[in-house]
Amino acid sequence: MSKKAFDVNRQTWNEKVKVHAESDMYDLKAFKKGKSSLMPYELNAIGDVQGKSLLHLQCHFGQDTLSWSRMGANCVGVDLSDEGIGLAKTLNSELELNASFVRCNVLETSTYVNDIFDIVFTSYGVIGWLPDLKPWAQMIAERLKPGGFFYIVEFHPIVWMFDYEQDPPTMRYGYMQDEVIYEEYEGTYANTKSKMISKEYGWNHGLSEVINSLIEAGLQIEYLNEYDESPYNVLPDLERTKSGMYVSKDKLYPLLFEIKAIKP
Repeated sequence: MSKKAFDVNRQTWNEKVKVHAESDMYDLKAFKKGKSSLMPYELNAIGDVQGKSLLHLQCHFGQDTLSWSRMGANCVGVDLSDEGIGLAKTLNSELELNASFVRCNVLETSTYVNDIFDIVFTSYGVIGWLPDLKPWAQMIAERLKPGGFFYIVEFHPIVWMFDYEQDPPTMRYGYMQDEVIYEEYEGTYANTKSKMISKEYGWNHGLSEVINSLIEAGLQIEYLNEYDESPYNVLPDLERTKSGMYVSKDKLYPLLFEIKAIKP
């Protein structure tokens, strides 16, 4: 199943890249003029990257990778999508930056990337594409220098328990569901009016699975934080706050979590 799922997801993300590159959400025009795509969570957690090496996992078409590069990091971005990596390389050349990009399944990163890094980074909608987090965490540990750290900011597992094709969304999927979830729908989170058909295989992972996979890989958890807000307006009926974040009307459950882990 995993190979078929990855192949279908890869095809979907190749189509998404074309839609996202034209979307207001990704605002490529402003990005090219110097606007950073990074959000307060990752900026606060990672801090000064000048002169540091950074591996960005599941980098889409490279905006965050290139934003770190603009801040002085030596970056490598990895993604499953051919179109994503192609556009990332084009942007890197156009903006005269020095990032490099690799097209591969994130679980196979160590096969294609031999360097070790000060920082491994991933964010917002990443682990749900992976059937098993143990090889993911092991790869992260392999790619970190001793004393280096891994940072993830991600949508909370509770968010993925809902079927958003229903109105209102209904709780349908298990918090720690082992079975793969297949969804097929029109549009994409960055352009809900697009006519593209998103065909997606995904997996739900509870926080204990995320944390234990990192611990088993030999990393030391520095912190886990949960937040009832999101920097992206990608769920139904979110309301914007004065700080520019988005919250659900009732704030009954968290929308994000972040983890920082150190390689001893």
